[in-house]
Amino acid sequence: MTIDYQHPEEAFLRNIDIHELLPQQEPFVMVSRLVHFDDVRTICEMDINADNIFVEDGHLNASGMIENIAQTCAARIGYVNKYILKKAVQIGFIGAIRNLEVIGLPAVGQQIKTTVDVIEEVFGMTLATAVIKQGDCTLMTTEMKIAVKEQ
Repeated sequence: MTIDYQHPEEAFLRNIDIHELLPQQEPFVMVSRLVHFDDVRTICEMDINADNIFVEDGHLNASGMIENIAQTCAARIGYVNKYILKKAVQIGFIGAIRNLEVIGLPAVGQQIKTTVDVIEEVFGMTLATAVIKQGDCTLMTTEMKIAVKEQ
């Protein structure tokens, strides 16, 4: 079987150990798995566990959700580096957050799906829109700039 790394199948992506794509390590990993990758869109899922450092009163707080978006961007960059460019994982930083809307917080035991759409990538900066959903319910929307530290 041949794998098209530019347009991989979901089954292939789900089998990737997310830790291989991220500079973050436990207990600060805020994505559970990569489920979609293409030229513009990246989608990650996250299982909300009670021992998560951003869980308060049985819900993932807004800071944890923002970090989830940033790590979905990091998973995208990690995938490109590892599978397409054959480079090491790079460290990224949140450069800016705009138009943040928190609609709801996911509860422990739930799963969220985060979709990041790249608007522009230039000079180590990625501008993206993001939506976090639980099922059909939108929980958060925002625009985020991520800066990547060159090796």
